[in-house]
Amino acid sequence: MKTYTGEPFYFNGGRPAVILLHAYSGNSNDVRMLGRTLQKQGYTVYAPVFTGHGGDPCRILRDGDPDAWWEDTQLAIRRLRDSGHDQLAIFGLSLGGLFATRALENDAQLSGGGVFASPITTWGQSNVPEYFPRLAMNYYQKEQTPQTTVAEKMAWIRDHLPAQLAAIQAMTKQLDADLGQLHQPFFIAQGGRDEMIDPQSGAQLADRLRAQGTPVDYHFYPDATHLLTVNPAHRQLFADVLDYLQKLFEVSDDNKNKR
Repeated sequence: MKTYTGEPFYFNGGRPAVILLHAYSGNSNDVRMLGRTLQKQGYTVYAPVFTGHGGDPCRILRDGDPDAWWEDTQLAIRRLRDSGHDQLAIFGLSLGGLFATRALENDAQLSGGGVFASPITTWGQSNVPEYFPRLAMNYYQKEQTPQTTVAEKMAWIRDHLPAQLAAIQAMTKQLDADLGQLHQPFFIAQGGRDEMIDPQSGAQLADRLRAQGTPVDYHFYPDATHLLTVNPAHRQLFADVLDYLQKLFEVSDDNKNKR
């Protein structure tokens, strides 16, 4: 059985636009349902696939790194702006949330955005080191990869994964240090049964941002696990995101009218 790895998608809608960034080891399928929901409500939605993702997990470690994923994020922003979308929000799931946060810290022209289960303040406490090899093994089993090849790939992953996770953690520490640059209204979603990161991550981030005066829209889903965009909490999450965006772009329009 072949696994479906997802491709970048662009859902054409109205003038307000949204970028959706997927999770580490994931692909655009992480955010496809949310993308369709937003499109139906009049938003244009673009979801890139991070370099190295969308196939053999070894490619994530071989071809990808935080610098490449940051460039992917910047290209997504430029694509929508070049298409005339000056009202632009950016969200990300887990790893994607790190880059959504980085974009908001560095680009004051972005209207807003936020994170879904993203450990901005607690990356070092994640279960990714244990999860990634299991995900890779599952992928190779579905692909019916010969056992000798699987053994070689898994050994290669064990050798190379620590360095990439250390690079992600270093970037996340810098994001944490730069939170003072983030002033746009910020959306935070966190599940209470998150198996990948500390379930208190979202609340900690919300407290940090509120303390500096950043507007925060924080949502906690007590029974939800890590992948908020596809697990049973997704319907409530989508409704909360839509409510946030409606308020966000109304504020953006009001600010333009005042000018």
